[in-house]
Amino acid sequence: MTAIADTAILTGRSLRHITRSPDTIITTALMPIAFLLLFVYVLGGAIDAGADRYATYLLPGILVITIASSVSYTAFRLFVDLQGGIFERFHSMPVARPAVLWAHVLTSLVATLVSLGVVVLAALAMGFRSSAGLGAWLATAGILAFLTLALTWLAILPGLTATTVEGASAFAYPLILLPFVSSAFVPTETMPGPVRWFAENQPVTAVVDSVRALLAGEPVGADLAVALAWIAGILVVAYALAKAAYRRRIG
Repeated sequence: MTAIADTAILTGRSLRHITRSPDTIITTALMPIAFLLLFVYVLGGAIDAGADRYATYLLPGILVITIASSVSYTAFRLFVDLQGGIFERFHSMPVARPAVLWAHVLTSLVATLVSLGVVVLAALAMGFRSSAGLGAWLATAGILAFLTLALTWLAILPGLTATTVEGASAFAYPLILLPFVSSAFVPTETMPGPVRWFAENQPVTAVVDSVRALLAGEPVGADLAVALAWIAGILVVAYALAKAAYRRRIG
């Protein structure tokens, strides 16, 4: 109970920092919205889908990019706290040690969900439409929250181990680029052999296809199980590595 109370207090502290600096959420949502504009109104014309239909096809991949962009700020905030000596001050007080990391994780989850909401609203303005019911929307939110949790624990690693602020946040670049080699922007059937094989067997494609089916009100099939397995695997590995790095860092 003490750990839960400490986590709640520290999470409130982190969230207050974000509310005092809302440009973090704005910046996080700005790049995915720019991608939406670029692909729907510039590049989307080369894809025989129509602007409205392509916005609907595109959104799941853009949501994954939003998550990747958002969790990079977790690594940044964690690095800044470490460099500022906040961790040492917390550890000198009767504060449960896991609470410090969990506060950053929960803050990331809340901030990312807000950013995802902003991106969905922008997509609606660009023509995105969904026939999904409430259950499908809740399932979509659950998948995206689960992915955010896994990638946030992955972001904890560079936050703890980086030597510069640029290094702490640069880890997100591969995560942002990964959707481009997936079914996020075009069907994988249009890709050449080796690229197609990679695109069809990497986690982003399973996540994107699951979310796309849910938002279209269609059966998800095996994609959902594959997506959840990928996310769970990433979460377990990232959590174990982050805990080990935390123990080494604080002694």
